[in-house]
Amino acid sequence: MTSYFPPPGHVSTRTPSPAVSPLLPPASQRSNALNNRLTSVLSASYADSDIRDALETLSLRGIHNTPEVRRQLRLDVQNEVVDCNAEIVRDFGKIAEQLNRIGTVITSLNQTCEEMRKHIGMARQDTGPVLEEASALMNQRKEAETKQQLLDAFAKHFIVSDDDLLALTSIEEPINDQFFDVLARVKQVHRDCEALLGGENQRLGMELMEKSTRSLNSAYQKLYRWVQKEFKSLNLEDPRISSSIRRALRVLAERPSLFHSCLDFFAEARDYVLSDAFHYALTDAVTGTGGDRNVKPIEFSAHDPLRYIGDMLAWVHSTTVSEREALESLFVADGEELARGIQAGLSSEPWSRIDEEEEVVFDGQKALSDLVNRDLIGVSRALRQRVELVIKGHDDPVTCYKVVNLLSFYRTTFSKLLGTNSSLAELLETLERFTFGHFEALMNDVVSNLSTDHLTLAPSEDLSTPQFLVDAFENLTSLMKTYEASFGAEDTQSTSENGNRFTAVLRAAFDPFLKLAKSSAEELSDATARAVYLINIHLTAHSTVSAFPFASTTHLNSLSTTLSSLRVDLLEIQHRYLLEASGLQVLLTALEPFSVPSSAKPPSADSEKQDSQPVENQQHQQSNLADIASLPAFQPEALVATSQQLDDFLPSALMDATDNLKRLRSAAFVKSVTEEAVEAFCRDFEFVEGMIIGADEARGKVDVTRVDRGSEVGAGSEKGAEEGESDWGLRRLFPRTTGEIRVLLS
Repeated sequence: MTSYFPPPGHVSTRTPSPAVSPLLPPASQRSNALNNRLTSVLSASYADSDIRDALETLSLRGIHNTPEVRRQLRLDVQNEVVDCNAEIVRDFGKIAEQLNRIGTVITSLNQTCEEMRKHIGMARQDTGPVLEEASALMNQRKEAETKQQLLDAFAKHFIVSDDDLLALTSIEEPINDQFFDVLARVKQVHRDCEALLGGENQRLGMELMEKSTRSLNSAYQKLYRWVQKEFKSLNLEDPRISSSIRRALRVLAERPSLFHSCLDFFAEARDYVLSDAFHYALTDAVTGTGGDRNVKPIEFSAHDPLRYIGDMLAWVHSTTVSEREALESLFVADGEELARGIQAGLSSEPWSRIDEEEEVVFDGQKALSDLVNRDLIGVSRALRQRVELVIKGHDDPVTCYKVVNLLSFYRTTFSKLLGTNSSLAELLETLERFTFGHFEALMNDVVSNLSTDHLTLAPSEDLSTPQFLVDAFENLTSLMKTYEASFGAEDTQSTSENGNRFTAVLRAAFDPFLKLAKSSAEELSDATARAVYLINIHLTAHSTVSAFPFASTTHLNSLSTTLSSLRVDLLEIQHRYLLEASGLQVLLTALEPFSVPSSAKPPSADSEKQDSQPVENQQHQQSNLADIASLPAFQPEALVATSQQLDDFLPSALMDATDNLKRLRSAAFVKSVTEEAVEAFCRDFEFVEGMIIGADEARGKVDVTRVDRGSEVGAGSEKGAEEGESDWGLRRLFPRTTGEIRVLLS
């Protein structure tokens, strides 16, 4: 595209013409105008849309940048503008003509519309009453249709057809799904009638409720009679109980009086059936035509009480389990529905509620257990009669106690199966108390018979445990073994202040016999024989009871305490025997006013007390010790005789002491008592020896600094003899030392 203007920065190469026209402005003005023009051109932005449009228009025209074209361009553009304006004017003239024609048409239309408006007004005046009448008729039709729909809905919901009522109340009609469906509908109608009673007109609601109530009562009576009829032919041995019976019971639960009446009827029927079956198992197992001839009647083992009672309890347990399993589907599987039915029944029969404030909650397990208990009333009665008869005619205490354990086992079993308050559990608890009472009576009879037999109670010459007590302990061992096999493992740790379950047995089969044996010891006048006899009895009792932890927890402590007391008495007897046999008792009796023997008071206490005494008290005591030589027992002849008796006693002292307790049945017991008695004897001898040495020191017969009080007295005597002493006092007459005594008695 050819530019009409020179590019920026272009310097013209033409030389100015020397001839200047007088019409042209001065050169300076021309220069400024050119500069301004160039400045305006250069300042124009080529990004301006107008400039681009202008340049595009020039480009489309296909013109060339020549002076002629530049001179004609403005004229051509102005001509084109004029031509365009003329064409626009012509077009607007045509539009104006069209608008005139449209205005004419609109005016004509307005006139036509006005005429039509007049005609419509006149027609409206003529058809207005007809339209009003038609609208009223349409509203009446709608109201009639609405009422018809309400009537149909009411009749469909509240009105029961005659065929349905016949199926619900007629005795000839069967109890099937249709019966239960119609019953559910009638119950719903009866409940919905309460809404009708809340309106202004209550007549319809009262009539419908009265009609539905009569239908419901007839239906429940029909269902009640049908359930009773089905119960008569119900076979509980069949594990599949009819679903119709279960459904009927759930529905009948809404009438608690009828429901419980059905259960009473069923319980009576089952009681008769089970009582007859129990009697058959007892007596007619082989005579029955349909039974197994290999099964013997239970009464064939009546001679053995344990087996007889065990067989009866096993049969009752088996029957109870079968009865519970058969009836479980009636109460446990549908327990929630029964609970809801009974709650609804209590609402409809408020007079059947015992306590109005108490909320009744149906417990299926409890109802099942109660029904099973009622089914077994006759069996329980027969069981009680036979058990009591067998127990009364039996006189073996061990067997009676085995029956007690058997009854206790089945009582626990039935408590878990039917509950602790069930009639069977209470019956077995009663029989258990009765049997245990008979057991106690038998034991009391044995004790009474023994207490009158003085020959049996008399202690034997060897002072051994009496035979009646040995027999009693053998029976007790049998009882403890029986208890251990039944409850001992789990009852060993369950010991309270009053003992465990076996404590009552010990009080009946152990305490009276032990007391009787202890009373027989009073016939022995010799204290040693009486102590040995009692120890033999208690050792036997201790060994019998200690073998069983559940028995030893209550009686072992008392036996151990009694044995400890008897051991102390026997120790005192043995100690006294040693003192009397050795002659030392005479010296101890004579020395009693001077001091307390070491065997009665610890030497450490004497030494501490003696060390704390003032010097004056010690001198006073020494002056008192000097009087010992004047006692009759310490005269030379008496003291020499005592010393000789001691020498004669020492060689066989242990054998004689052991032989003194030879009738005691425990060698370990004899050994321990003898050893302690010998130790006490040695302490007494040490005390006598000390008093003799003290008496010699107080009399000045012995130089304390040169005489050894131990086993070297003889050497000290030789030293004194060399010094010219003529009398060595009491010590010379009684030369034995404590060390020698301990060696000889060890």
